[in-house]
Amino acid sequence: MYSLISDERAVEQTLIRYALACDTRNWSLLDEVFLPDVVANYGGEYRLAGRDKVVGMIKSLLGGCGPTQHLLGNFRVTVDDDVATCACYVRAAHAGRGEHASQTYEVWAEYRDTLARTADGWCISERQMVVFHESGSRSILKAEQQ
Repeated sequence: MYSLISDERAVEQTLIRYALACDTRNWSLLDEVFLPDVVANYGGEYRLAGRDKVVGMIKSLLGGCGPTQHLLGNFRVTVDDDVATCACYVRAAHAGRGEHASQTYEVWAEYRDTLARTADGWCISERQMVVFHESGSRSILKAEQQ
């Protein structure tokens, strides 16, 4: 028997792990966040199926920019046995690097996720990002230069 409060907290921790993985560039941590067959819609051309493609997209946008900070809040979690839904606000700040060091990009959005309970904890099976506001320059979002 699972506790609703502990399930809600575990779902929140999955999303927090996502933010930490992005901000620390710990890409392998995303294996604990997304199911292998995750479906994600980050808007525009960023509609992807499969963890490898989702992680590849994240790396292509964050790997080459400077420091980032993904702040999550106002979690609304519903648990129904082994499936959970969660909506939360995200405010993600991105700083430029190198020739773009003076530039920033910020987005205010909401993640709308469906998660599945696995033997290792809760993982996202579906993600939709709904953008409310953007400011700055997206040009700083790019892959790490080798």
